[in-house]
Amino acid sequence: MTLHIVGAGGFGRETLDAVRATAAAPEVVFVDEHPAATTLTGCPVLLPGQLAASGGQQDEFVIAIADAEVRRRLARQFEDRGLRATTVIDPRAVVSPTARIGRGCVVLGQAFVSAGTVLGAHVQVNYHASVGHDTVLEDFVTILPGANVAGSVTVGAGSTVGSNAAVLQGRRIGPSVMVGAAALVTRDVAAGQLVVGIPARAR
Repeated sequence: MTLHIVGAGGFGRETLDAVRATAAAPEVVFVDEHPAATTLTGCPVLLPGQLAASGGQQDEFVIAIADAEVRRRLARQFEDRGLRATTVIDPRAVVSPTARIGRGCVVLGQAFVSAGTVLGAHVQVNYHASVGHDTVLEDFVTILPGANVAGSVTVGAGSTVGSNAAVLQGRRIGPSVMVGAAALVTRDVAAGQLVVGIPARAR
């Protein structure tokens, strides 16, 4: 079995670190649409078109790209090629046994995912981020480093919570929202908005 990490940038390397921290790390191949090199930290880097011969039903992929729309497009592309989305959880993360983690998620080291939390497909929770109890992160959500999402929050599909931002208890964030770095979300946020500041307001 080969794990294909889609995206050979910084988050791809962080995802590889999480994979290598596991007890039985699989063989890893990077896949990138615009590769800067043919190898990265000892792993080959392929173009998507080079997967025709190597992709198989036993092979897996995880997308290590922050942009939610790109992630969505690539997820469809790789599933159509017969690869299976897998989840990467760094063993240095804390994930409640009652949390539900969808396919294709990445949870990096020192992240905290609390009791009753639901992560949809292809969600990314970066290092030192925390997700409170009973929170729902819908498909393709990105939680950037150091962000704190409190309990019973809903974050809509394709939204991003920026580095060191905080979302207060019980808030609802619509789909395709960008919460700026260090913002404090005290109210619900409608779909498609960019919110910044303390308290966070639409820009």
